[in-house]
Amino acid sequence: MSKQNQAEAHIELPPGQDETGMQGESPAKSIASGGGEPGVNIIDKTDEEILAIADALWLELVKNSNEGKYGEFVKNFSNSLALAMNQVVAGNQFAKSELARNLSEEIDPLGIIRRGEHVTVLYRQRSTKKEGEWLGRLVLGYEDGQVRIFGASIF
Repeated sequence: MSKQNQAEAHIELPPGQDETGMQGESPAKSIASGGGEPGVNIIDKTDEEILAIADALWLELVKNSNEGKYGEFVKNFSNSLALAMNQVVAGNQFAKSELARNLSEEIDPLGIIRRGEHVTVLYRQRSTKKEGEWLGRLVLGYEDGQVRIFGASIF
């Protein structure tokens, strides 16, 4: 893949906030809200529990990316990721990236990495329009008693 295509495929995403003006509860939100009692660390969950949460959140990101729904896309981001995200740059990625608007819902979890208070889940990601495979990365942890996205990208 050329350097230009790599730049196009890399999507660093900000944390989701309810201030987006979007309403309704997603299926991922009901999964992500469980087990957030004080003192719980996501790294203590089993692989199966982590994948149940991560898969739902990743597929929601894929759906909202394909539909160009930025407000829905960021709603499960941590506050720190949301603050770091430049909405203009992200909007351009949605508008100009063929990959970001044509992600396949066919994903393969490749592994889980635990460190500190976060887990990184790696995915094999495909496109509905481009041949090949990409590496998806989803970083999860707890914030205010809920599982939030602390990082998400596709390489």
